[in-house]
Amino acid sequence: MSQSSFMLNSKIAEVIKNINKVIVGKEDAVILSMVALLAKGHVLLEDVPGVGKTMLVRTLAKSMNCEFRRIQFTPDLLPSDVTGVSIYNPKTTEFEFRPGPILGNIVLADEINRTSPKTQSSLLEGMEEANITVDGRTVPLKHPFFVMATQNPIEYEGTYPLPEAQLDRFLLKLKMGYPSYQEEMEMLARSSGTHPIDSLDPVMTLEELAQAQESVREVYVDRTIEQYIVLLTSATREHPDVYLGVSPRGSMALMKAAKAYAYIYDRDYIVPDDVQYVARFVLPHRLIMTSEANFEGKTAEEVIEELIEATRVPVQRNVSE
Repeated sequence: MSQSSFMLNSKIAEVIKNINKVIVGKEDAVILSMVALLAKGHVLLEDVPGVGKTMLVRTLAKSMNCEFRRIQFTPDLLPSDVTGVSIYNPKTTEFEFRPGPILGNIVLADEINRTSPKTQSSLLEGMEEANITVDGRTVPLKHPFFVMATQNPIEYEGTYPLPEAQLDRFLLKLKMGYPSYQEEMEMLARSSGTHPIDSLDPVMTLEELAQAQESVREVYVDRTIEQYIVLLTSATREHPDVYLGVSPRGSMALMKAAKAYAYIYDRDYIVPDDVQYVARFVLPHRLIMTSEANFEGKTAEEVIEELIEATRVPVQRNVSE
């Protein structure tokens, strides 16, 4: 069953249309970013510089009237530069907390692999726990809270690659890729005058976004779909090219992403196509390939494609109109 046979949720369609006024030809990346946001997950965007990663996050925040914060990760960045710091006020003789950029709704963590593991952990704690620890006290983050982290795949000098356990904290890993000739021509035409983001208006409120996130949680998952998800993820643990397969956290992430994808297409239930589509972005970064597979050039993406082809799809649930 192709997704084109379904209509987009009307409110989500407004947001996507709004983003497409700025972002040209990247509808898949836009929809998958919405999947992560609605599922209360986070995105790791790995791509070369200049393909619109930052612009995508800014446009997403502006379309939903969210507070946008940007963190430029550098080797000398400290955890307090991310979380904030307590400063002594001589007038009140008390320490006052000055919040850092993580205290926003939508946070762009730019070039996350250029900072030390200690600073990376300060961001990842907030992503996992929805709060941060500053001077021994817990500070809750804003709701909604969404992180899109970027990293450059071609620059390795002076970088600190994210360990596999930390990669697992990201719901999706995406790539945008270069635009086509026509798309790049369209980008030049749009940018010849005022940049389109400057005239962009919000089309969704924070309250509507929070309501949509709650609606995603109510999307129905049939028992056979749950079985399919577990069959797919457990198959990664037995594949000969995989050293370490997808954990149970990955199974839960796959279900959450499939729920959000179904909601975007205005359905209150999941079909196998939802699982298969989002699996290509939820699972590969959770695999550790064997050294032999790496030597032969076998990728995690190829393994997931093989397993999607080989794993039995359950009988589709009949839904009464």
